[in-house]
Amino acid sequence: MKLTGSIVFVTGASAGIGEACAFAFAREGARLLLAARRVERLEAMRAKLMDAGAQDVHAFGLDVRDNAAVQKAIADLPDVWRAIDVLVNNAGLSRGLDKLYEGKPEDWEEMIDTNVKGLLYVTRAVVPEMVERGRGHVISLGSTAGEITYPKGAVYCATKAAERAINDGLRQDVLGTPVRVTSVDPGMVETDFSLVRFHGDETRAAKVYQGLIPLKPEDVADAIVWAATRPAHVNIARVVMTTIDQANSLMFHRS
Repeated sequence: MKLTGSIVFVTGASAGIGEACAFAFAREGARLLLAARRVERLEAMRAKLMDAGAQDVHAFGLDVRDNAAVQKAIADLPDVWRAIDVLVNNAGLSRGLDKLYEGKPEDWEEMIDTNVKGLLYVTRAVVPEMVERGRGHVISLGSTAGEITYPKGAVYCATKAAERAINDGLRQDVLGTPVRVTSVDPGMVETDFSLVRFHGDETRAAKVYQGLIPLKPEDVADAIVWAATRPAHVNIARVVMTTIDQANSLMFHRS
């Protein structure tokens, strides 16, 4: 499938995998609908995205944890941006790396509100019109953490297990329509993920990637675009991807 002129909506598009997705879809000639809390970063990306091949860019601020804001943002889209062809549910984060009985409830709430409820809010706002139009593709960011829980990561892993279940349930619920549903589940990717997890502790975050070659955001974006460009009758249910130095969420090779 060609994506030239298609409307691609990416949440959490201001950095990391979301930013890489924006540029990857720009190179496909898509029209980019970009949302993030840091809208100034989206605006700063606009010229480079156009240079990369995007037909147009419409950016707006959005916190996916706020259901009312999500519903309003989608309802208030200009008519020329309403027919979303591809939704990339990318917004997500991890907070803390603590034993469950020592964890911070505020960290749990932020992860659940963003990774699970935010995913649901955006999907609920966008998918009905996809079903009505008879076309669309929902691609959500999962994780190898959703398959195997690792120590001190119970709540984050639980949110990604929930993403997997939501992805599978949505694919069942749209059966009989042309809407496709995909989960792309990467392992370790070198982004601000660990910096966010450790609340800005750069030294601790850097240690996560020491001694191995992690995935890059562009690797994940490439898989997302690949899934989106398969023939219309082909639905890629899940893509699980890791660096060569990772076997699963528990096993790594460090030199």
